Amino acid sequence: MNAPVHVIGGGLAGCEAAWQLAQAGIPVVLHEMRPHRTTPAHATGGLAELVCSNSLRSDDWEYNAVGLLHEEMRRSSSLILAAADDQRVPAGGALAVDRDGFSAAIEARLAALPHVTVCREEIAGLPPADWQSVIVATGPLTSPPLAEAIRGLTGEDGLAFFDAIAPIVFKDSIDFGKAWFQSRYDKGSGSDYVNCPLSRDQYDAFIDALLAASTVEFHDWEKDTPYFEGCLPIEVMAARGRQTLAFGPMKPVGLTNPHGPKPYAVVQLRQDNALGTLYNLVGFQTKLRHGEQARVFRTIPGLEQAEFARLGGLHRNTFVNGPKVLDSVLRLRTQPRLRLAGQITGCEGYVESAALGLLAGRFAAAECLGRPLVPPPLTTALGALLGHVTGAGTIETYQPMNVNFGLFPPVPERDETGRRVKGRERKTLYSRRALADLAGWLAAG
Repeated sequence: MNAPVHVIGGGLAGCEAAWQLAQAGIPVVLHEMRPHRTTPAHATGGLAELVCSNSLRSDDWEYNAVGLLHEEMRRSSSLILAAADDQRVPAGGALAVDRDGFSAAIEARLAALPHVTVCREEIAGLPPADWQSVIVATGPLTSPPLAEAIRGLTGEDGLAFFDAIAPIVFKDSIDFGKAWFQSRYDKGSGSDYVNCPLSRDQYDAFIDALLAASTVEFHDWEKDTPYFEGCLPIEVMAARGRQTLAFGPMKPVGLTNPHGPKPYAVVQLRQDNALGTLYNLVGFQTKLRHGEQARVFRTIPGLEQAEFARLGGLHRNTFVNGPKVLDSVLRLRTQPRLRLAGQITGCEGYVESAALGLLAGRFAAAECLGRPLVPPPLTTALGALLGHVTGAGTIETYQPMNVNFGLFPPVPERDETGRRVKGRERKTLYSRRALADLAGWLAAG
């Protein structure tokens, strides 16, 4: 009990793991290399910095698997969800946050705990042998020495994919003579997004400009790395077909243009900070060169004079083959004193990363206290996600995955009367079963 658990990495997973350990009375040392050593994606030295979107995606627990994961984490006393709820900004049915406020809130809550010590240092290579319990939550941008040490332990060459970052513009540079506020189908407050409309000709011109623009060249060691399908650069989507964007992030459904005719396509922007001064281009992750981004995105009606607080980018994410190298409680099979948590396990998304940090922290705390290490039921979002990264995923084709109902054991296709249950009604069966089973797991723990 006197020996601390060492958590390496101050992102969402690491902060959540440290919080869960401290709540159980276990001393924690949280190691974060920033700001002494930076990464290609981070802009600050703050804990739990959000580097891509400011959205934690859908908050609808009844009909959406990630919304269900939100609710399960709230009920599991999650630090990340508590901070997100406190720092929430308008985003329709999604949970989006003020980035700076979110990071500051998490730092403040951890700093207030007597059991948590934050050390600003890089752990270059394997943790010292006398660290009896370690959680490696270094995320997709693990420092090379530590990544190589993990590869050496796992025998894996290391799988990788690219993750892209969307641009952010200043609200006061948007032309609201062309753009307007509205959520699709008036969800949320009904006016949580800024919408920039394009006619068919404008859309075609935008696609032409996008496809002709130059991109940042890959390094030789990056060229064979696959993209994550859930976060494709916009120019990659456009190259798959001229209508891909019109049926994807630029679909015009559920919107009414107050300035003119129904648009052929729409670019949506979502509030990025609590002051409402910054908006990010939804679904506009990109590998375009910065000068090209400004030129191409200013062809969008309403963004002709856009000023960018941040331009988009792309970085390489690395992860292990979880089903092959991790046991059911996130320990490395070859060295059980080390647990992995967050995106390095092969999950995808902010919420999923934090969820695995939550589980790693709870597993490590139970181990320290001599209690049984019992994973959550597979019928819960936490259990389904854990199952994917520790065994349910296929070793030969393992790739990052967001939480989804396809990871859950199926619910009955028919109700007690024999009526077939499908669509949204079927999703509620998954969600209600999950929360009931989660309650039993939390009570037993």
